Amino acid sequence: MSSMHARPVLLRFELADALRSRWVVFVALAYLLVFGAFVWLGLRESSVLGFTGLSRVVLNVSNAIVVVLPLVALVSSHQSIVRSRTTGLFELVLVQPCRRVDWLFAAALSRLVVIVGPLALAFIALLIAGVWNGEQALGPLVLRSLVVVAALSFAFVGIGFFLSSIAKTSERATVYALVAWLGATVLHDFALIGVLLRWHVAPAIVFGLAAANPVEAARLAILSGADPDLSVFGPVGFWLANTLGPRLTFAVGVGWPLVIGAASFALARRNFERTDLVG
Repeated sequence: MSSMHARPVLLRFELADALRSRWVVFVALAYLLVFGAFVWLGLRESSVLGFTGLSRVVLNVSNAIVVVLPLVALVSSHQSIVRSRTTGLFELVLVQPCRRVDWLFAAALSRLVVIVGPLALAFIALLIAGVWNGEQALGPLVLRSLVVVAALSFAFVGIGFFLSSIAKTSERATVYALVAWLGATVLHDFALIGVLLRWHVAPAIVFGLAAANPVEAARLAILSGADPDLSVFGPVGFWLANTLGPRLTFAVGVGWPLVIGAASFALARRNFERTDLVG
């Protein structure tokens, strides 16, 4: 069986398995909580950066999603390889005429579909509602948000598969995933704030330290569309507006997570092809 025939079969198998898993319920609840909270908050009369109504909903949801999404992606992927090894799934699947990389491709793509698909539907629903209410400028903001969350999903699904490829047990994989999420969403911010409080750092260095974290890079990309002058970033925003500009800032916010995701998948594939698949 060639890869052209094996991958669609394995993709259907992994999608069916993903839809039966408990983590899909976690994904649905996380998205429902975020969208429900910010639809209620965003439709109030107050405004942020001139955004009101559904445009404010999209902006606030996007900023909340970049924090929740890494956890969702890691929960969906960090057990993929180690669990399949210990449960004997590889003994069943890989006796078929397919390569290891075919299963890895199908497993990763199924996770991305389940993670990004509901978000895309929710954003499209907001876009339709905005057009119905006469908010014609909502389209570019929705498109930018979708591109950013898709890139961030790719990054953390790749990280999850890499962590799963190096973990010896399911418990270790869970610990690795928790540390990765805390490091990207909490510890990095504390470390960056500590550096800024301790030393007088140039704006270029502040941007580099922030953008090195894919979560912060995604947040920069979203806010660069909300405020083209980048004044929301303070002195760093003045440096960005005069050095990079909103377009290049957006490109960095999307491109860097894609690079991290591609590198993580490459490492996961190398480990996956070198290790024993029988636990």
